[in-house]
Amino acid sequence: MSQHSRVRPSRSGRHLAGASTDGQHVHAHGPLPAASRHTRRIVTAILVPAALATFVAMILLWPGHADVSGKQAGDQGGVRALGTVIAVVEQSCPPTARRQRCGSATVRVTDGPGAGTTTVVDLPDGPGAPALHIDDDIVLLHAPRALPGGPDYTVTDHQRSTPMAWMLGLTGLAILAFGRLRGVASLAGLAVSFAVLLLFIVPAIIDGSPPLLVAVVGASAIMFAALYLTHGVTVHTSVAVAGTLASLVLTGLLGAAFTAAMQLTGVAGDDDAFLAANRGDLDMRGLLLAGIVIGALGVLDDVTVTQAATVAEMAAAGPTTRLNLYRAASRIGRAHVASAVNTIVLAYAGAALPLLVLIATARQPVSQLLTSELLAQEILRSAVGTIGLVASVPITTALAAMVADLRPRPLRATT
Repeated sequence: MSQHSRVRPSRSGRHLAGASTDGQHVHAHGPLPAASRHTRRIVTAILVPAALATFVAMILLWPGHADVSGKQAGDQGGVRALGTVIAVVEQSCPPTARRQRCGSATVRVTDGPGAGTTTVVDLPDGPGAPALHIDDDIVLLHAPRALPGGPDYTVTDHQRSTPMAWMLGLTGLAILAFGRLRGVASLAGLAVSFAVLLLFIVPAIIDGSPPLLVAVVGASAIMFAALYLTHGVTVHTSVAVAGTLASLVLTGLLGAAFTAAMQLTGVAGDDDAFLAANRGDLDMRGLLLAGIVIGALGVLDDVTVTQAATVAEMAAAGPTTRLNLYRAASRIGRAHVASAVNTIVLAYAGAALPLLVLIATARQPVSQLLTSELLAQEILRSAVGTIGLVASVPITTALAAMVADLRPRPLRATT
């Protein structure tokens, strides 16, 4: 017998991956193993109908020409213009004035009404007002008849396109430098995600379609495209897709049930109220549920892909049973979920940080604040998203164990 063929057998008579004899190392696998024809048929029979249903639903729900005429959200009764600050003059505010900053700024209008001219504007004042300095690029609102005798232009914001472009460019370079071809695929998946959000989900909701249904269909389309683009068209990716889809449906159902049980209206903050007043035909409760589903998708795909790959690697590592495979992969999944749950809760807490400050400074009892609609919505997002995340691990692990290829594989000995 050649020394290259000497390997240590397991108790079942099959070779153990990675075993060594006489200093010779045996490697059982490199990439994820190819699935059997039977496994591919099972996965195809499940996911092809789901993909077709998603495609047909997108066609049926595809928005026509959404009515955005009339009183629009964010319409301030003026025309947007751009400018550059060339001089700032600050003055002391009168004792009776409620302003904290008085004075004026000279601005050269660079785009929009009056482009090429110079105008004088009042210094912005109030919470969140932009502080002006020389050479600042700013956004103006041109409304010459808004106030009798008032200025033609009002400062509304800073221009952020240039630093934002640098930031996004640096992010893309970091992804490409580390991920290489996989990074290109992930950026393509990100582009698809934004395309579905901007071209389908948001217009369909504005068009009057049920927001929860639109969110589930749109999230499914994003999931199919992003996961297959990023991880390739394999059985293991398909298992992750199936686990993500099942967890998304569960998240949507739980969100709908608890939203109804807590009698949430979807109108809690100023933005919600303003949107409801200007777009009275929108289903605000459905909009809340749609946000929960879309927000959950970003965390679910990470967990499901990891679990599917884990099961495939463990199945290829040595002889086992499907039950043992499920149990071992679930132990790994618990550790992953423990960190992912913390991630999703901190993500929601970071977005709701002003609300946490409100709790700390308010004089009302904490129990009253927590049960108010404003905070109840945030708690609902975190709780339902967490349940969907936790459920994704046993669902995906069970699916992956069911289709895992447990056939003996010949080992290739290397020196």
